Amino acid sequence: MIMEQFIFIVFSFAIFVYMFFKMIKNNDTSYVVILVLEALGIALNFMEVLFNIKLNMLMSILKYIFSIILPLIIIIMEMRGYSLIELTNLTKARFYLMLGNDKRAKQSLISLVTKRPECYQAHLLLAQVYEKEGGMRKAIDEYVQSVDLNKKDYDSYYKVTELLSNLDRKEEASEMLVNLLDKKPDMLQASLLLGDILIDKEMYKEAVNVYQDALKYHPTSYELNYDLGMAYTLLNDFQSAKMYYEKAAEFNSLLYNAKYSLAEIALIYKELDEAEKRFLEVIDDEELSADAYFELAKISLIKGDKETAIRYINTAIDINPKKIVEKVRNDVAFIPIFAKISIPFNLEEEPEEENKKEKKLTKKEKKAKEHLEDMFEITRNLSYQDIRLLRKNVANRDSIQINFESMEKENQKEIEE
Repeated sequence: MIMEQFIFIVFSFAIFVYMFFKMIKNNDTSYVVILVLEALGIALNFMEVLFNIKLNMLMSILKYIFSIILPLIIIIMEMRGYSLIELTNLTKARFYLMLGNDKRAKQSLISLVTKRPECYQAHLLLAQVYEKEGGMRKAIDEYVQSVDLNKKDYDSYYKVTELLSNLDRKEEASEMLVNLLDKKPDMLQASLLLGDILIDKEMYKEAVNVYQDALKYHPTSYELNYDLGMAYTLLNDFQSAKMYYEKAAEFNSLLYNAKYSLAEIALIYKELDEAEKRFLEVIDDEELSADAYFELAKISLIKGDKETAIRYINTAIDINPKKIVEKVRNDVAFIPIFAKISIPFNLEEEPEEENKKEKKLTKKEKKAKEHLEDMFEITRNLSYQDIRLLRKNVANRDSIQINFESMEKENQKEIEE
């Protein structure tokens, strides 16, 4: 018993002195709490010796935890590269974040990176706090610091490119994404973002190349297949677009935008039954239902079924009055049934419902959707023989694009006349 007390006193006092000098050397007040707990454990031991009493089981356990176990854990962690100030401030910051107190969390993290600028976790957590607050430029700086401290932090590298893109610094973002994909070619989000930027810059062939490279690693990604469909759409390669839209719809049965695109492609190729079937699959989608009914009305008119066309177009107007009425007025196909179309009298007072219903459509999706609709208008008066020729020559994309562009110019000229 006496030997145990002696060993405990020597060992615990040695640890206390070591921790005290650590605090002085690092000028870190985080050690105060540990020193107080050690002192409490040592005091319990002195009480046991001086008053010749035996502590109960709980007090004995606390004595060893406070004086030896806890300080030893801290020493071992510091030997492995962790410091007490990092552990304390990171724990405090995460606790504040859990409580929703971002301000106090940010203060703890700023204090930590000021004292320990090499703390990777602090920079990363601080970047996330800044991003949450909307401080994008500060977030970028902290993510860059994280990448500098951990070269394999590809997620932070990607976050920088995403934030740069959101700040409309597309060139910087695209350069960084190319570098990122050189190091990590299987990073799906990087490929998708780079493709988005290229499509926004109307570099459709380059976007196709990026998506095709990514498809080697993610062949079942509906996002990649869908984006490839849109890229090929904008290249006027509708056969390839159809193939990828079908794959996307297969991998994600709720991808109504892909089904709508397939319906428009069927219209371009005068496959009316296929187009009708596809549009009927889309009418349950709130965003696209009005447009789908509008297109179904056009198909009915082409087939000569005016009654069905009237029913469809009036349904479309009920769903989205302002948008559909404007489209009807601009489309000569509806002249034969215009008198039977129910156009609201207070149309100008209608709320902008179409804006609410199309919020989910991205800029890229709207671009591809409008392109397909325009292409149908351009090809509406082509003969079936012309369509077969377009199918036959689908491999020559440049030729097809020239054909479509010339047809678009001729169509515009006819409208102006």
